Amino acid sequence: MKVFSNSCTFDYSWEEVSTANWRKYCPWNDKSPHVIAVDTIAREVDPATGILRTERLITCKQAAPDWLKAFFGGMDTSQVVETSYVDPSTKTVTMVSQNITWSNLVQVQETVIYKPLTASTTQFEQSARITALCGGWQRIKNNIEDQLVTRFRENALKGKEGFESVLEMSRRVFAEEREKERLRAVM
Repeated sequence: MKVFSNSCTFDYSWEEVSTANWRKYCPWNDKSPHVIAVDTIAREVDPATGILRTERLITCKQAAPDWLKAFFGGMDTSQVVETSYVDPSTKTVTMVSQNITWSNLVQVQETVIYKPLTASTTQFEQSARITALCGGWQRIKNNIEDQLVTRFRENALKGKEGFESVLEMSRRVFAEEREKERLRAVM
């Protein structure tokens, strides 16, 4: 098993980040064209805690080399289940993702947490546990896990850039809507 971890700070409030998180995979984010569908499976609010729990199925274009895709039946998409928890009392968003595709060969579990640092900044923490299931072939297993950690590192940079563009557009759109409401109230 290999572990990847990453953290950064967004210069946006937790309210902005937790709201924009639902639009992370949209046309405003040109860094995630591999995400082709995001389907909400279940969503509920716990009446006792106020925590919003959401399950989503995320479908992506396969990034594996063609020879590897051919080896596994030519699949050109992969799927991940994401379960998220938005806790308004602690101002924390926690998302846990697990691959479905090829999970009998490689298991990837990713956890992302957003929490406020200040009124205008939000901490992002990401970790991933990657386990190749290759039986006794330790060298192959280590190589697969190392390659996936490298891919996580590369994608973390793209992910931050893409989410920054979503946050910027969200801030602009919400400001425009607030201004429209203010003008309607004046008239």
